[in-house]
Amino acid sequence: MKTPGRSAGIDSLRVLLTALVILHHTAIVYGGSGGWYWRQEADSSNLLLVFFNSVNQSYFMGFFFLLAGYFTPLSYDRKGAGNYFRDRFLRLGLPLLAYFFLLHPFTVAIVRTASGHPLWPGFWQMILEHEFEPGPLWFAEALLLFAVGYWLWRKQTPASASASWSELPAYPAILMGAVGIGLVAFLVRLAVPVGRNILWLQLGYFPAYFALFAVGCAAARGRLLEGLTWTRVRIPVLGSLVLLVAFPVFCLKRWGSGPFSGGWGSNAFVYALWDPLVCWGIILGLLWLSQPLSGRLAAIGSWLGNQAFGAYILHPPVLVFLSIALRGAAIPPFQKFLYVGLAACVGSFAAASVLRLVPAVRKIV
Repeated sequence: MKTPGRSAGIDSLRVLLTALVILHHTAIVYGGSGGWYWRQEADSSNLLLVFFNSVNQSYFMGFFFLLAGYFTPLSYDRKGAGNYFRDRFLRLGLPLLAYFFLLHPFTVAIVRTASGHPLWPGFWQMILEHEFEPGPLWFAEALLLFAVGYWLWRKQTPASASASWSELPAYPAILMGAVGIGLVAFLVRLAVPVGRNILWLQLGYFPAYFALFAVGCAAARGRLLEGLTWTRVRIPVLGSLVLLVAFPVFCLKRWGSGPFSGGWGSNAFVYALWDPLVCWGIILGLLWLSQPLSGRLAAIGSWLGNQAFGAYILHPPVLVFLSIALRGAAIPPFQKFLYVGLAACVGSFAAASVLRLVPAVRKIV
């Protein structure tokens, strides 16, 4: 029985996805779409950054869930239920609590410095006012819930009989799966539109997140996410490229009606289907592209991969500090996005590497 382990290709994808999260939030600051702590330009004022964020949203967090699922069966098999839960609490629960009670109020205090408020008194004020949220660590919250779900599944299904694929599904099955996810997402968004949180979770995206986590679990024992060939991925990849061009045309031509976030309008229906159809092609394409990196970037990929979760946790205060510090710079918004985004990526990974010098922290992140 094969079990997935760390590879430079997978590490490179974790680094790429973490950098995309940082750039995604940077784009919001300078005219992209979405919610963030602080923005300099109006929401959705830069169409290029809006498209950048829309494409990211279609796959990058889902890809994180896929990779998390990919390593779950091995972890559970090796550690057993008790140690598995203890590990999940240490690696997910403790960072979630640290962000909730410390990093979120600290980031809000940094935002308030743009209005003349002092940093450290402002931080203490945020603590006293119970300004607590998980921020981007909603991902850790969701993974803890998925861990409980996986434990319940394994309680009912022994490892030898649990869902495990010998090969990835054929193209028609991938297509039908993506359409099914889109239809479920459309129905969910009738009640919980995109942008509305329940317990800090955007449930409108969770049909895809749940499905990708489950696919990762099913693909784990056969190591099916590694060694993909172009012949195996070309149809989903080329289909995604077509959809990436078609969606902006659909939006600019105003062929649809109603909001994209949810409801019975055609815009919501098209967006709900577009998301998973694009997602599968991009994910398979990136998995294929990552294979040559396994040998070429083994050392640097492994080192950066070790810092990736720490960079994910620390990037909000780093990014907010940099964007506020450079708010007065006479630079066009898109160029500022590039400069600040690059600096935030470097700063977040550097901060994580310093924090991980503490042995107790290194065991967790």
